[in-house]
Amino acid sequence: MDNFSAEMKAALENNDQAAAAKLAKERLEAIDNASLTIGVTGESGCGKSSFVNALRGLKNSDEGAAPTGPVETTMEPIEYPHPDHPNVKIWDLPGIGTPNFKADQYLEKVEFEKYDFFLIISNTRFKENDAKLAHEIQKMNKKFYFIRSKIDQDIQNEKRDKKVFNERETLSLIRNNCVEGLKQLEIKSPKVFLVSSSDLHLYDFEALGQTLESELPEHTRDALLWTPPLWPTPSPTALTVKAVLFSI
Repeated sequence: MDNFSAEMKAALENNDQAAAAKLAKERLEAIDNASLTIGVTGESGCGKSSFVNALRGLKNSDEGAAPTGPVETTMEPIEYPHPDHPNVKIWDLPGIGTPNFKADQYLEKVEFEKYDFFLIISNTRFKENDAKLAHEIQKMNKKFYFIRSKIDQDIQNEKRDKKVFNERETLSLIRNNCVEGLKQLEIKSPKVFLVSSSDLHLYDFEALGQTLESELPEHTRDALLWTPPLWPTPSPTALTVKAVLFSI
């Protein structure tokens, strides 16, 4: 346990809220240098690497872009810098459920627990592996956004196959499928974004960017202050300290 953890634990055990809040504020002076690791995960072929490139403002063909292709290309976790936040690292993780990364071995092989925050990418209806990833993230008391990718392809297919096509209804069906799948895991108010990495102006990509921009400080503070946890179940005093932090 580092000095901050020991001093904070002592302050809380003594119910010294003033000392705890002072320590927490001092800790936040390091927030600008704190790192946040984002794990981008999902099944192979779901568009993870293309999404990582889009998030970084790159095309798949640009220099420095994550490799993409019709076969499995991400064979190990690869780190990429966030374009606007140098202390935020985006990790393109291998796909779950392939011969190289079987579902029952995936979490250990990619060191799933080392990432602070997650983006789960899926390009089909909500599936077992999506549920497994969301469940494991929830067990670690960490947060994620669920990204439903390749929406442009779904829209094109529906237009081709349906005599009567309504884009708004189709998007609503896709979104609700993801939301309901997550709610079955008892995830409250799941954040689901529909995106097309090839047409960023469509659907929810802009909203996703705005949400990330506004919530990155919160995710960074969570990573800085709650790992490792000082309190298995946050006490009223601990919650008071956290309330002080988020008022800064």
